[in-house]
Amino acid sequence: MKIGELYEKWNSISLIIRIIAGILVGLVLALIVPGSDVVTIFGTVFVGALKAIAPILVMFLVVSSISQSKAGLGSRFKLVIALYILSTIIAATVATALSFVFPVTVFLDTTGVSGGEAVGLGDLIMNIITGIMINPVHAILEPNYLSIIFWAVFFGLAMKVVKADLLVRACDEFSRIITKVVTVIISFAPFGIMGLVYDAVSTNGMDIFVDYGSLILLLVGAMLIVLFVTNPVIGAVFMRRNPYPLLLQCLRGSAVTAFFTRSSAANIPVNMELCERMGLDREFYSVSIPLGATINMNGAAITISVMTLAAVHTLGMEVSFGTAALLCVVAALGACGASGITGGSLFLIPMACALFGIGGDISAQLIAIGFIIGVIQDSLETAINSSMDVYFTAIAETVEGAAVVPEAS
Repeated sequence: MKIGELYEKWNSISLIIRIIAGILVGLVLALIVPGSDVVTIFGTVFVGALKAIAPILVMFLVVSSISQSKAGLGSRFKLVIALYILSTIIAATVATALSFVFPVTVFLDTTGVSGGEAVGLGDLIMNIITGIMINPVHAILEPNYLSIIFWAVFFGLAMKVVKADLLVRACDEFSRIITKVVTVIISFAPFGIMGLVYDAVSTNGMDIFVDYGSLILLLVGAMLIVLFVTNPVIGAVFMRRNPYPLLLQCLRGSAVTAFFTRSSAANIPVNMELCERMGLDREFYSVSIPLGATINMNGAAITISVMTLAAVHTLGMEVSFGTAALLCVVAALGACGASGITGGSLFLIPMACALFGIGGDISAQLIAIGFIIGVIQDSLETAINSSMDVYFTAIAETVEGAAVVPEAS
């Protein structure tokens, strides 16, 4: 049998079934032969390939889409951005409320703790703005997706103005080639996920459930409420139909890979391919998906809020309603600055802690705890962040009458 025929036969099997098989194989191998670099390399190569291709894919897709765009996309972009921000603020509010209903404390070494230097929200916003204006080549190499989107839109509009038809067609063809490469990479996701599961199970024991069980339960509980309650409510209000068929399709097609790759940036190609299968507008999702990977951070807002209030409760500090409300806003806006890489949200904790006068020494300990529980917290956080990019993109198209999303049978 030829390689092409084997590849077609492999792809004829449902991707979900193949991924489930990869999870099970990785789990079994981790229990039988833990510590093998041979198995782990599959996960490393898979995530590396996705991260490598994602910035190039985004750049050419956005340039191609903008240069060929028609009128009528503006209202959809406004709506999807509003959905991203609204859902993130609601996520921070849910996490803050749960943290007061079920206060959690963690062990913190307060010996010789100094005040530290506060990280202001204004500084964060300024860093985001100035970070956009960097060399486009550096933006792709870093990668900085806000900068990539900015320059791609700039180049796309310039190509429309000068009517560079030949270059427009070349960019469109190149974007299709990259999309095909992405499809091939995703088809081998089961092997990558097998390696990721193997690495996670063989290197992380069950001790984290004992030492940080309450904190993990609070984080997971808040994320599940946002995923299965508040976000569906948002979808139902805007679409005026049952949102769960769409939600489940997004979870199957995006959340599974995001959970194991633990990187919104690495999951951009997966989301692009899912949007293509769902029949969404390429001009729209080629911009909304990478934008969502940067500013649609439900899970990150939850992590920032819960971890900060865990320190507050541990230190026995009093919190006013106004300060709690401000934390929701700061966590939501700060989450938009979280990078699309593993553990990105943890580095925004010092900013939120500064609201309560909690210095850098305590914040550093919280970040360390975050990395310890990251195999659960960061995996679920990324699954929510990334799958909701597709979810809200589909909602925006449905509201504007540009797409048909799954309905309950």
